[in-house]
Amino acid sequence: MISVLMRSHNDILYIRKTVEALLAQNVEEPVEIISCDDHSSDGTAEYLASVPQLRRISPPDGKYVPGKTLNYMIRQAQGDYIVFNNGDAIPQNMDYLRNLVAPLKKPEVNCVFANQLARADAFAVIRKDYERAFGDGSISSKWHNFFSLVSSGFRKEELVQNPFDETFQYSEDSQWVNRRQVKIVYVPDAIVEHSHNYTLPEVKKRFFNEGIADTQMGKIPPGLLRTWKTICAETVRDWLYLFKHGELKELFYAPVYRYVQKMSYYRGTKQ
Repeated sequence: MISVLMRSHNDILYIRKTVEALLAQNVEEPVEIISCDDHSSDGTAEYLASVPQLRRISPPDGKYVPGKTLNYMIRQAQGDYIVFNNGDAIPQNMDYLRNLVAPLKKPEVNCVFANQLARADAFAVIRKDYERAFGDGSISSKWHNFFSLVSSGFRKEELVQNPFDETFQYSEDSQWVNRRQVKIVYVPDAIVEHSHNYTLPEVKKRFFNEGIADTQMGKIPPGLLRTWKTICAETVRDWLYLFKHGELKELFYAPVYRYVQKMSYYRGTKQ
């Protein structure tokens, strides 16, 4: 059995398409979909309650902590395979689950993750990042242990033996794949639509906290000079992409976005 664990919080713009796509999957194994909604106030919870095929569970008591919620959901699952699929990650084909889970049948594979397509309304710089991180995988395969929990899969026994760390508020997926030797498989033909147009304050918060989390993991933080070099290099990549695709309206936004992103991460590593 495949247990699809779906977290959600105010995802009303996407949740219906996500659920409908999950229910329409063409897969040999039986599938259960476990929904854990984090106190949505936009109609998401009401929609989920209207779908009888879902098994809804309440979130753990107390403040939301990713690892705590993930481990709690895993304990509720009956499947041999665990698939995490965020409520706003919309599967793009009927073979998504089958394709995603297939590599897990090899015992040497510890986890898998899917291809993420940026939404049609995504900022161009965000679309560029997604194409580099996902796509055919040729670029991110060179990055150390790149992984995304948004749409991902594991064997349940693996997660029972190696639960998520409940002390991390961010980057719990990165911590899981980096705390020991694991084999990660990217599955480009398991495709979901997923992206966020974060505001600059949201970008600042996200990457500041990722800097804190990476330092907590023991990663070597970048120095200030390296951070500035990264800002400049990524801005040049942005500009080349924007010129290629005729997205000139973001020419001035790109360096601001990269400054906030990279400098916030750097400051987070200094906490």
